[in-house]
Formats: sequence, C-alpha cells, structure tokens
Amino acid sequence: METIQAVINAFKLPDLRRKILFTLGILVVYRLAAHIPVPGADVAAVRELLRGTPFLGLLNMLSGGGISNFSVMLMGVYPYITASIILQVLTPLVPRLQELAKEGEAGRNRINQYTYLLTVPLAFLQGWGQISALISFSNVPLLTHWGFGGEALLPTIATLFTVTAGTMFALWLAERITEQGIGNGTSIIIFGGIVADIPFNLQSYVVAQNWPGLLAFVAIVAATVVGIVLIYEGQRRVPVQYGKRVRGMKVYGGQSTHIPLRVNSAGMIPLIFAQSLLLLPSFVAQYFMGLGNPFIAGVAQAMFDMVNGQGLGYWLIYFLMVVGFTYFYTDVVFQQQNIPETLQRQGGFIPGIRPGPRTQEYLTRVLHRITLVGALFLGTVALLPFFTQAFTQQQALLIAPTGLLIVVGVVLDTMKQLEAQLLMRHYEGFLK
Repeated sequence: METIQAVINAFKLPDLRRKILFTLGILVVYRLAAHIPVPGADVAAVRELLRGTPFLGLLNMLSGGGISNFSVMLMGVYPYITASIILQVLTPLVPRLQELAKEGEAGRNRINQYTYLLTVPLAFLQGWGQISALISFSNVPLLTHWGFGGEALLPTIATLFTVTAGTMFALWLAERITEQGIGNGTSIIIFGGIVADIPFNLQSYVVAQNWPGLLAFVAIVAATVVGIVLIYEGQRRVPVQYGKRVRGMKVYGGQSTHIPLRVNSAGMIPLIFAQSLLLLPSFVAQYFMGLGNPFIAGVAQAMFDMVNGQGLGYWLIYFLMVVGFTYFYTDVVFQQQNIPETLQRQGGFIPGIRPGPRTQEYLTRVLHRITLVGALFLGTVALLPFFTQAFTQQQALLIAPTGLLIVVGVVLDTMKQLEAQLLMRHYEGFLK
C-alpha cells in the first residue's frame, strides 16, 4: 500500500508526472518502431527460428524484441553496449583514455563521444554478422536478397544502413529518456523489450496447460528475484578516515566515511560476455560442417550440437565462464576508479593500512573475497534455464536470466530516482 501511495504522490507532482509520462511515451515509440520489418524479410520464418534455437533469445532480448520481428530495430542498442564495453576494457591499456578518465566530466564526455563514433561501424558489422548468422541457421530464405554479389549487393547495403540507422535512432530515444525522463535510457529501452515478451512466453504454458510447471517456475523466479535484490544491494563498507588540515583559523577534514564495495559490481555484463562467447563456436562451426574432411566436419558438428543442444557440458562451461568474467570485469572497473590514489590525494586513509600500494592491495583483496559471492550467484542465475527446464519440463522461459537481472536492476534504479525526487518534496518514499 505504501508503494501504491508513493506512486500516487509521484503523479501529483507536475514535473515528475511529466517525466514518467514522457518515458512511457518514448517506450511506446520504440515498441512501434520495433514492429516495422526490414523490407523483404520473412517475419514468420524468423519467429519459427527463434522458437527452435533458444540461445538466440539473448540477441532478441538485447534488441528489445527487434529480431523476432526482423525489424529496423534489429540490434536495438546492443552495438552501443558493445562499444561501451570495448572502451571500458581499453581505458586501463591506452594512456590517452586513462588521461581522459581522470579529467572529470569533460573527459567522460569525450569518452562518450568516442563510444558513439565506435557504435556506427560496430552496428554495421554486427548487422552483417547477425543477419548472416540468422540466415545460416534457417532452412528457408529470411530475406529476399542478401549477399555482396550480383543484384543482391544494393539491397544488402540498404538493409545494413537501415538497421544501423535503427540503432542510432534507438540511442537517440535512450538519450531523451536519460535527459528528460526517469531512469537510464539504454536500460529502460532494453527493459521495455524484455517485459513486452513475457505475455507471449506465458502463452506457451497456458496453451500446454502446464499449471504445475508454471507454479514451479514462478516459485523459482520469485526466489531468484529475492536473491538478486540482496546481491544487488549488498556491499562491504570499508571505513575511511580523513586527516585534519588547518588553514588559517579554520580546520578542515577529520570526518569519517566509508568506501562501498559492491558484492556484484559487474551487473549482468558477465552473462552477456559468456553467452556471446559461447555463440561464437556455433557460428564458426556452421562454415566447417559442410567440408569434405570427415574429421573436421565431425568436430564442427559436435561443437554445434553442444551449443544448440545445451547439454550438461554447455551449462558447466557457461557457469565457469560467468564466474571468470565476473572477476575480470570487476577488476577492470575497479582499476578505472583508482580509489587508492584518490584517497591519498584527498588526505584520506583506511585505519591501520598505509596509503598507496598497501591500500591498493588491501582493497583488491577485500574486493576479490566479496566478488566470490557475487560470481557464484551470477553463475547460479546463469543456470536458471537448466533448473527450470528440469522442474517444469518446459523449454520456454517467461524471462531469461540476463533479462531477470536487467529488469530487477532497472526497477531498483528507477525506484531510487523516484525516491530522491519524492524526498526532495518531503514525501514518503518507495524504499525503507
């Protein structure tokens, strides 16, 4: 009841009501655009392909449902996410990017410009790779013309420019949400696509009348959501003390605070990393399965069957990759923050720990210990489809594990933003 009352209070505020309605309006525009198919596309064949190839659902989720309609929004904001990850990984390795990262708001804006510039060629390349992969998996033509030879050349280039323009339009909509709406625009766009697919997935349970399976699935998802919230909000608070500084007749500093080290600093990125990397062998195997060499063709077929069949070996490799990528991405993000140097420059220190390298070693050790909990939890969430199918005997999931993390994270972040808006006006908030 308190949450409902808080929503009512939010709508009573004209500026906050305008932001909420603006965000919903942008989502409606995106969903309408996601239903505009690419000229010459066989939408029915694409949907049948997605039903027969479960792991392609990740790409469809990140596109906001664009793949299921073979729409102009085929890739959604996924190329921008890829570009962001690439620059995050490169920042500690490239001196120029390191300098920009230390220049505050101006440096971050410049890195953001680089991200947008990188998004355009990535969108073009990913559009070609994604459409080619879909066509290679299908037994029927998904596009009337596709290829770089003969009369298919111009239609192919036009299609690639169309889906690239769709990505940039999706980014423009996401920016409008970030600037004038509520929440992070990129996350909200993906969130809208995930939620929109839930009714269609629910239909498979209803048609099959698998009520025990549906109840078991709801119980699994409910327990997972509780765990995601606890891990998402979990943090280790490392105490920090600032020394006193005397300037003239005034004394500065001397206060105590803490560094919040999150249990899961990587979010859903390790799941995307791991699943994208697992897709690669399947795509490569497509080109070797038709070779005349029986040994190479057999190895390629085994690789394809492992990914497409999603057997026990697939899930074990997936779990280990998620755990490994969680540590990798957490270390990359932590190194970019450069907390020990910032503390030393501002006169702060951790009680009992010397500033400089000792502080770096201590924080790294603490971060690795708490990341173990987050990594194992993310690995368990990655195995959610395996457990769900075992208990419900149903292939379709109402929401994928990565999607579940995104949905919970977006809801929590949006609630916190609304909480801040309401607290400024002395209203009771969402979170206690």
